Amino acid sequence: MKTAVVTDTNSGITAEMGRKLGVFVVPMPVIIDGKTYYEGENLTQEAFFQSQMSGGDITTSQPSPGDVMDLWERILNDGYDDLVYIPMSSGLSNSCASSMILARDYDGKVQVADNHRISVTQYASVLDAVKLADEGKNAFEIKKALEAAAYDASIYIAVDTLEFLKKGGRITPAAAAIGSVLNIKPILSIQGDRLDAYAKARGMKRCQAKLIEALKNDFKERLKDADMSKVRVGTAGSFRSAADAEAWRQEVANAFPGFDVIYGNLGCSIATHTGPEARGIGFYKVL
Repeated sequence: MKTAVVTDTNSGITAEMGRKLGVFVVPMPVIIDGKTYYEGENLTQEAFFQSQMSGGDITTSQPSPGDVMDLWERILNDGYDDLVYIPMSSGLSNSCASSMILARDYDGKVQVADNHRISVTQYASVLDAVKLADEGKNAFEIKKALEAAAYDASIYIAVDTLEFLKKGGRITPAAAAIGSVLNIKPILSIQGDRLDAYAKARGMKRCQAKLIEALKNDFKERLKDADMSKVRVGTAGSFRSAADAEAWRQEVANAFPGFDVIYGNLGCSIATHTGPEARGIGFYKVL
């Protein structure tokens, strides 16, 4: 069997990265002032943040069924026996559910894995899928393995401004106004397909300390009986400066000695809701 691995840019995997990994990537659409752009194709992070900070009207959408099916058919026509598609969590978008409906027309050759992940944990799932495909597993077997491991991961994320959560309707204008005056930063938790408020702190330095504390609590509680040789630590962010991104990764690496801490950019589709300068931390287990 020759099995292809497909994901979307919410994983942090760009088209260029995908080519190096041997992975096919669906670009997430972002609508700026009424015009649709595709991340990594005709929209860079620099241009996205410029539009966001200048007050552009930005919304997100799921990939069109036609675009997704066109990619699947190109892959299958290019000699692959089947493919496994790993979109962002079904709890955070309708993209996964829509893809599952589309896959019914492919007689099992297209398997959609809903392993309830996004960003660096979704990226980890893609790497697991590539490993399993290299070992000769077919798309159905990979889907089952990824879904069985869905909850072996966790993400915490802090946003620098409440403005974009307010625009997305996730907090009220009154709460955003109070938070901005008091410099309160919310910390959100993604456990599986649940996006919940986890904590809040005044100032980003305190937020970063709470993010690290949250992951250390996971190590003590959720991972107390885990095989730590399979546990990895990741960071992510919507930083406009590469130096700031590296400083955050290094701070986490210092807090978790012995782990090779990775960093991934939050895609434009995610940053639409978090705004710039958001930062996240998480763990995941490799298969």
